[in-house]
Amino acid sequence: MSVTILYFASLKEALGRGSETIELPAGVNTVGALRDWLVAQGRESLAVAKNLRCAINQDMAGLDAAVKSGDEVAFFPPVTGG
Repeated sequence: MSVTILYFASLKEALGRGSETIELPAGVNTVGALRDWLVAQGRESLAVAKNLRCAINQDMAGLDAAVKSGDEVAFFPPVTGG
């Protein structure tokens, strides 16, 4: 299953990239499982980000939301403005 991952704000800076397309292994079929798999692949900043927000195809999603082939999954920390 291939998905596009988008990273925003401090996550983008920490990971050194704004996006990537990844082939996921079997069993990685929720946002939470995807996040855990990405952390295991060396993207530790996803594990330590407080109040991590997620979206699938530009709709806010929880960690239990299903991920399907072709989805765009975005991870971003809450941001504040001034």
